[in-house]
Amino acid sequence: MAQRNDIARFLGAKKIAVVGASTQKHKFGNKVLRCYLEHGFDVIPVNPGADEVEGVTCVASVADLPPEVDALSIITAPAVTLEVVKQAVEKGMKHIWMQPGAEEPEAVELCREYEINVI
Repeated sequence: MAQRNDIARFLGAKKIAVVGASTQKHKFGNKVLRCYLEHGFDVIPVNPGADEVEGVTCVASVADLPPEVDALSIITAPAVTLEVVKQAVEKGMKHIWMQPGAEEPEAVELCREYEINVI
């Protein structure tokens, strides 16, 4: 039940960023972005190697996100996830969803330390 509440809080965010958004349709980072878009979410892809994904303008890093973004969906390798979470802490993110395969124990603990809703 607690995880369901955490997910509901995440999905209630004003604007979501997808870190690891991919330009390749078969990649999970593209599928996650498309799912948010198909359900009407206001989303920004984060990909340092692309100008846009699925027609949406990208930013290169979490540090480049506008202040109204308060949630991150992370689709990265665990070693990258920790760095992403550190940037998220600096930006004052309120919600982080580490998608399957992105989980990193130290990143989860960092979220808890800063009272970030982490899934």
